[in-house]
Amino acid sequence: MITKESKNVSRMRRHARVRRKISGTNECPRLSVYRSNAHIHAQLIDDMKGVTLVSSSSLSLKLENGSNIEAAKKVGEDIAKLAVAKGIKKVVFDRSGYLYHGRIKALADAARANGLEF
Repeated sequence: MITKESKNVSRMRRHARVRRKISGTNECPRLSVYRSNAHIHAQLIDDMKGVTLVSSSSLSLKLENGSNIEAAKKVGEDIAKLAVAKGIKKVVFDRSGYLYHGRIKALADAARANGLEF
């Protein structure tokens, strides 16, 4: 009997496959994105030390609707401004197994527009 894998299990397998190849350092941290049904979260992670350098989310920005493209753009702008303020310009983008469209793409484009390079 063949069982269908859930979307989240497929996403986690994709994420694990990508994470084997990318890693963040202090000079070039990993920009990790998490998307839930209600909110979107982004954080810059130094994998060498295992610490979060900067984080932002639609929850911390107290946005009325955290699950749309406008919220993702605001989170992207905020994470980029916080990173530039800490002296971080280059990052490695980790989409966490999500497809690169919609909210993930909007966050990435907003972060690029506000000074991050990836």
